[in-house]
Order: sequence, then structure tokens, then C-alpha cells
Amino acid sequence: MHPLLRAAAERRLGLFTAVDARRAGYGHPEIRSMCATGRWVRLRRGIYVDASDLARADAEGRRHQLDCLAVLTALDRPTTALSHESAARLWGLPVPRPTTIPLTDPDHTRTGRGYRVTQAPLAVDEVAVRGPFRLTTPARTLLDLARTRPLDGAVVAMDAALLAGRVTPEQLAEAVSRAARWPGAARAARAVPLADGRAESPLETRGRLRMLGAGLPAPELQVEIRSARRLVGVVDAWFDDAAVAVEFDGRVKYTDPWRGRDPAQVLWEEKRREDELRALGIDVVRITDDDLGPHWPEVEVRLRRLTARPGPATRRFSATARARGRSRTA
Repeated sequence: MHPLLRAAAERRLGLFTAVDARRAGYGHPEIRSMCATGRWVRLRRGIYVDASDLARADAEGRRHQLDCLAVLTALDRPTTALSHESAARLWGLPVPRPTTIPLTDPDHTRTGRGYRVTQAPLAVDEVAVRGPFRLTTPARTLLDLARTRPLDGAVVAMDAALLAGRVTPEQLAEAVSRAARWPGAARAARAVPLADGRAESPLETRGRLRMLGAGLPAPELQVEIRSARRLVGVVDAWFDDAAVAVEFDGRVKYTDPWRGRDPAQVLWEEKRREDELRALGIDVVRITDDDLGPHWPEVEVRLRRLTARPGPATRRFSATARARGRSRTA
């Protein structure tokens, strides 16, 4: 690839336009030949990527980024921004990859192959530029998700954004206040008070919402249990009156452990920690993804029974909630 074209592609994560190619000396017949032989891949009209760059993006899980940038480049509108799930994924939030790339524009609506532009108010301070992307800010992104998507998914994204420091509770509240008269504003207003940046995984968020929906007492999150001034462990959720600890066990804890540990070591450490907690008179309930589905009624009955009775009369431990959660990648 010509150095001029390579430089243009590097500014767009590997994408380049027909204009870029012609500036580097590639004529229309040569562009067609490069695509016909598979050396270049046409993503949209006049927008291409080198086949090796595309394969690398697929292998590294960046294909959605390329697709988003291709749409943004093709539209070529300075007022259009990626929004909703597409913006959320670019901010690193745990949302499903959309089948149609959503965008927002204050003056324009349009539907095309694989994308949809929604006309909606979009203030200057609700748009961010991140590398080659123009996208809605985290607060506006979360507002749009909460207005238009199921509550559980919106709260999962909010929790993740708060945990990562992408947004503050005050910014979320301001975003909802701005949109008070918009469609779906009431849904967003219901979601924001449920968000808690101490949740360290989507499973923890969904589990907390299940507990609240069951009418159980609201648990404290990320609670340090200490005995004789020694940290025994940090439990995901805690019912203080009953001294009940809840641990959310996602598969990733064992299949992809962090801080250099292997799965066997994680399993052993979890067992030792649970044994110590039980020895202190603390009941431990472990909840998995499956427990939030068909098995939830059984889990709910157990939690209700355990939280209805008082904890140990004499406590040989202290329980202190952390002010913030900690990311797995920290």
C-alpha cells in the first residue's frame, strides 16, 4: 500500500476512502481490481479496508468499530453522532452488539443498510470526539439506552459506567432532568436511582435487581469482612441484620481469573474464604447466572428465610462497605 494511503488508513483504524486512494495515485480501474482480487474489501460505497487489516480487526474483536466508522464516514455529516448501543460499546460498556448501528442527529433522520439515524435534540456538550469517532457522551448514551431499552440492560450499563468512572451520579441525574419531556423519560427516571457503581459485573447488577424485585431488603455492596483486624474477604452483597453474604459467581471468575491466578487457585481461595466466613457465623449464598433464571424462586426462598432471622448475637467480625467498586482489570 502506498505510504500516503497507509497514513490515511491509520487515521481511521484501517479505513480509507476512494478519494484517499485517488490522492495516492490509484485510479478507478485499479481500485476495482484490488477489490476483485480480495486485497481490499469494500465496506460501503467509496469506503474500503485492506483485507489484512479487516482480518486483524475481526480477530481482535474490533469489527463493530470498523462498521461504525464506515457508516459515520459514509454519512459525512458533522452533526451526526453514534449513539445508543454503538456509543455504549465504544465507551467500553457491556451492551449487546446492535444488529443495526444507531446514530442521532438533531436535524436529520435516515435509514440505510445496517444503520438508522434518529432525529433528536443533541446539545454540543452531549457529543464527544474519541479518536476518529463522533459519539454521544457517556451520560447522554446511558440516557438514550434507559429511554428506549429494557430496564435491566440500562442499569447494567449505568453500573459499569459508574464503576469505570465514565460518568457520575450527578451527570446521570442532569441528563434525565434535561430529557424530562422526551419520549421514554419516565423509564430513564426509574432506572437512574437503581444504578450503583459498586457493582463489579453485570451478574451483580442483575442479581441486585432480582433481590429488589422480590421485596428483599436492599443489600449493601462490596463489604469488607474483618476479624481480629484481618481482612477475611470482600463480599459482593451483604445483609447486615442477618449477617448474610451473597457472592455472585460468574464463569469468568474461574475460566479467566485475574491477577495472575489459575482457575484451581481461585477455586481453592474461594473455598477457604467461604469456610472462614461460615466459621464467623456468617451465612453465604452463591448465585450464578442460571440462578437468576428458572431457579430464581428457590434462591429467593432461601434468601428470604436467611434474611428473616437475626445474625449471631455476638459478632467476631466487622462489616464495612467500600465507597467504590473495583474493576477486574484494575
